[in-house]
Amino acid sequence: MQKVELDYTLKVSLGDRSYPIYIGTSLIDDPGLIAWAFKQKKAVVVTNTTVAPLYLARFKDTLGKLGVETLSVILPDGESYKNWSTLNTIFDELLSAHCERGTVLVALGGGVIGDMGGFAAACYQRGMPFVQVPTTLLAQVDSSVGGKTAINHPLGKNMIGAFYQPNLVLADISTLKTLPLRELRAGVAEVIKYGLIRDPDFFEWTEANIERILQGDHHALAYAVQRSCANKAEVVAADEREQGEREQLNLGHTFGHAIETGMGYGEWLHGEAVASGMLIAAELSKRLGWLSDEELGRIESLLRRAGLPTTCPNLGLARYLELMRHDKKVKNGQLRFVLLRKIGKAEVTDVADEEQITSAIAARCT
Repeated sequence: MQKVELDYTLKVSLGDRSYPIYIGTSLIDDPGLIAWAFKQKKAVVVTNTTVAPLYLARFKDTLGKLGVETLSVILPDGESYKNWSTLNTIFDELLSAHCERGTVLVALGGGVIGDMGGFAAACYQRGMPFVQVPTTLLAQVDSSVGGKTAINHPLGKNMIGAFYQPNLVLADISTLKTLPLRELRAGVAEVIKYGLIRDPDFFEWTEANIERILQGDHHALAYAVQRSCANKAEVVAADEREQGEREQLNLGHTFGHAIETGMGYGEWLHGEAVASGMLIAAELSKRLGWLSDEELGRIESLLRRAGLPTTCPNLGLARYLELMRHDKKVKNGQLRFVLLRKIGKAEVTDVADEEQITSAIAARCT
């Protein structure tokens, strides 16, 4: 077991609902770091069949040192299970165990577990304490922070959910050592996103360090998580419920969610679909005269070096438009997109017409 080492501590500033993000090594083994979040000595850890054999016993042992009685709910692994039926499995266990409003629900896993665990915590007895312990890069840099929880519907991704902030995010970088390379690459898509929408220096850093990230270098991964979380924390503090600036965090997601839904949940990983979607958004930005050829080339080059898709599946242009009309940024029936004025500056707009949108998709489809 590695030595426990706390690299960074950040804060999401939301008044009396503010919470810390801890980033470091073997943090799941440190009871002292998290003791304050477990005032009631009962917790339910929601995880999945992939993560449970790796980290559940260790984390339960840590909670045991705090005198916390721990139950576990082990769900099937995969985006295709992010639905009502699986969510009800969590509620069944909470009710069967006579969990109270003060019982802490812990989401131990990737983005799917974090989303479903958070939604369950938001709903059970109208809200119970919630702790995020993300074990994938995508969850550590993005989905575990900010309080967006949801399940999927056959007609659209993340269409049923709630804003519900965690009490604590524990990002243990050492858990990424067991992450498959494909999942690691998928998380890099969200790292690249932060540089594109608001942090050009971070984009340059990612260009210079992409190989270190993919090789699992601890310091590169910890910095990527810290810088991504710092960006997201600023945006969430300013716009918790996505009424303005927070929409920019959805760069590539309008197209990406259409890919995930159209292909069938789980066929494309979320980060893979977002990468493809970001490139379509960049293509559309260029066609509007916002983004230069040189900048588009840099974006495509970095995605390719990260091993991420640079083309989108051919669902058919009509199908893309149909699926994108379920996007949460649609207002008064009008499609709106996060596009790029330049690397480091995003804007939400409805200026693109249908022909421009479909031509950008067609230019990037296989």
